[in-house]
Amino acid sequence: MDRSAFPANVAAMKRFAHAIAVTAALAFALASPATVAEDAPTVVELFTSQSCYSCPPAEAFLGELSARADVVALEFHVDYWDDLVYGFAGKWKDVFSAPEFTDRQQDYNLAIRRTGSVYTPQMVIDGRADVAGTRRDDVFAEIEHQKSTVRPRVHVAVSHAQPGGLKVALGGGAPAAAGVFLVRFLGSHVTAVRSGENKGKTLTNTHVVREVRSIGEWRGRPITLDVPDAQLADGEGCAVLVQAAPTGPILGAAACPAPTG
Repeated sequence: MDRSAFPANVAAMKRFAHAIAVTAALAFALASPATVAEDAPTVVELFTSQSCYSCPPAEAFLGELSARADVVALEFHVDYWDDLVYGFAGKWKDVFSAPEFTDRQQDYNLAIRRTGSVYTPQMVIDGRADVAGTRRDDVFAEIEHQKSTVRPRVHVAVSHAQPGGLKVALGGGAPAAAGVFLVRFLGSHVTAVRSGENKGKTLTNTHVVREVRSIGEWRGRPITLDVPDAQLADGEGCAVLVQAAPTGPILGAAACPAPTG
């Protein structure tokens, strides 16, 4: 779905100003000394909806990518499909959709594609490039391109801390500042869709993002962050992203270790 009319002038101006900030962050990152972290995973973010007919194959593909040790796969459910009425099938409210995930997608599109239009299924790779989520070969090629590109990277290591929290160790690197974000996701969920474009289908979603929150800031030097309130519910996992802006280039990432006990 191309949401090219995302509309009001005030909102558009705010998005444009944010895009300028993200672009500036990207330019600064690219101007920094080039480094390579050989074990740095590539982050793949899928923007999707349970109400989108063409999205289930991309969601299944993300499930495959989530099994790769060199990929942090995250699934964001947007909300602009929720009110679409599909003939006699009616409409379906995606059980995981949230307006903040729609905002995240639009900010990426302003920064990467220089447009306010959005579409699903869309994969954003390392916060730097986008590919249609159904184009498997293009996605594989872009993952390899991002992995092989010499650019500033931050080593990220996440470990358990007592009692029940996390410890996030960040390496040194380029003289740049970036935010550090904890992404909490549901490992897997099966939904029986009763209406809308996917009426009658049973959808399996993987690494479904429920929350993205800031846990600190990285200023180019090694630092360790304590996250005492990072306890996860049953079936949940998490990842840590070091990102030049909330939707800027990703400088480093790591999956959280599996819960203990």
